[in-house]
Amino acid sequence: MMTNISSLISVSQLPLYACKIDDDGNDVNDNDVTYSADESSSISFLHDLVLGQWEDRVRRGLFRYDVTLCETKIISGRCGFIAQLNEGRHLKKRPTEFRVDQVLQPFDDSKFNFTKVGQEEALFRFELSRDHIPQYFPSARITSESDSPNIVAINVSPIEYGHVLLIPRIFDCLPQMIDHASMLAALHFAKEAADPFFRVGYNSLGAFATINHLHFQAYYLQVPFPAEKAPTRIISEPKNTPHNGVVISLLLKYPVRGLVFEGGNTIQDLSDAVAGSCIRLQSTNVPFNVLISSCGKRIFLFPQCFAEKQALGQVNPEVLETQVNPAVWEISGHIVLKRKEDFDKASEEYAWKLLAEVSLSEERFEEVKTVVLETLGLQAICTENIRISAEDDEETACNSTFAQHQLKDCVVYR
Repeated sequence: MMTNISSLISVSQLPLYACKIDDDGNDVNDNDVTYSADESSSISFLHDLVLGQWEDRVRRGLFRYDVTLCETKIISGRCGFIAQLNEGRHLKKRPTEFRVDQVLQPFDDSKFNFTKVGQEEALFRFELSRDHIPQYFPSARITSESDSPNIVAINVSPIEYGHVLLIPRIFDCLPQMIDHASMLAALHFAKEAADPFFRVGYNSLGAFATINHLHFQAYYLQVPFPAEKAPTRIISEPKNTPHNGVVISLLLKYPVRGLVFEGGNTIQDLSDAVAGSCIRLQSTNVPFNVLISSCGKRIFLFPQCFAEKQALGQVNPEVLETQVNPAVWEISGHIVLKRKEDFDKASEEYAWKLLAEVSLSEERFEEVKTVVLETLGLQAICTENIRISAEDDEETACNSTFAQHQLKDCVVYR
């Protein structure tokens, strides 16, 4: 239900992008996407729309700094961690205004929320359509007084090129918590962009979300994330048949323990599996981060405990000195550093040490894994001798799993 709240955004003045979805609302999870006849390019129209609108806001001077001037390098080593020096972001970014020890907290209109952003920061509406082709309207009125659209807006403190926010049902003023509808919108957003280097991320409260108003982030980075390249091992199988086709794997030889969701007979199946897992973690007060990769075909779920360990004084002081907040991008291997000295001396050993502080212990992770499998009606496949170590065999560590999910899974066919 829409909250009675004043907003600086007039949605009737925003363009509307309506993405393809089947009549049953499920949308088959395949590779073939066709656009209307007036589309002149095989590149995703949403891709061009996001970047065109984002560049327009650059020209208007709406960002707090020029992210293209931030120095970036790939750290030498097996995993290829990516380091960025962004000295301005932590000085100009909005501070956290809520507790970090509770994943679920009520929306508070007295705090900053996205209804308070300026009209010029909003780019377009993103909705699911039941037509068989994506559609774009330069302007479109809302359908009723109760309509609360999904809005795509710029992140005024960007990490990378094209950094935007997806804000589901903005006027419902939902707190930062996953539900099934928002996860489905996020997967469709990744799929419609049709670019493997466009990733969508989510941070729960307690896992370095800084605003308690439901939102996802997304941006372009033209290299694979280390988490995407890490090897995986399937750990789930259905208890009963028929099964929706979703497969869960364990992330191996990576400093943060995580689960990878793939498959599904439909995109709805995959979305529901991830959303159901997140909802369960929320209800048990487990902070987590989500990376939506490979055009919505692979979703990484990282339960984490950095804030908890920090409150208990259990984080390595050297890590704390860097002031790095390990959210979804850092956990995935794109590490945003705030000090030149840290950037200059960044090494794979350093990155591994930082991210290892985020990971749940093996015992706690096993508990989370069991809860997720039970929630989804799956049973575990026996896995033995699984280690998370920076010293594992070089030939098998950080395999190019990402290569199996590149452009061939994301290209838009005319």
